[in-house]
Amino acid sequence: MKKIFLGLAIVGAQLTFAQKVAGLKVENSQKKEQPAAISKDKVNVYNDNFQKFIKALHSSDYKIAKELLSDKVKEIVTENVLNKVKDGIDANKKLEPLKVGYYVTMDGVNHPNIKYKYAGDSESKEVISAVFEDDGKILGVLPAGMEK
Repeated sequence: MKKIFLGLAIVGAQLTFAQKVAGLKVENSQKKEQPAAISKDKVNVYNDNFQKFIKALHSSDYKIAKELLSDKVKEIVTENVLNKVKDGIDANKKLEPLKVGYYVTMDGVNHPNIKYKYAGDSESKEVISAVFEDDGKILGVLPAGMEK
């Protein structure tokens, strides 16, 4: 009889102190880039504007360079900032698109993004990133020397 009470006490204790198990799934919803879904025509427009911007920087024609910038950044971009971008890009090397995609800004908006590499650079260690608005205006440029 003692063995039965002891067995029931152990089973009862386990049932009394049992905890409910709930499943938990963690999802990483932050994405920096999405797969490229930009038409070739748009990429050509963005590339042409970027090449014009680089030529204007290296000829120190800041008026034309600022015309190619987005209205959102025109007010905060100074000649000092443009000089830093100019110094970060080698004028003697030709740039070619490496990767096309989207960049998600802090406000959650997707903007077209083109990463450039220097022509003939097979390792593509030096990458220049340019973010555009849908109309082709340049929203931001990150030269190769200024990456993380």
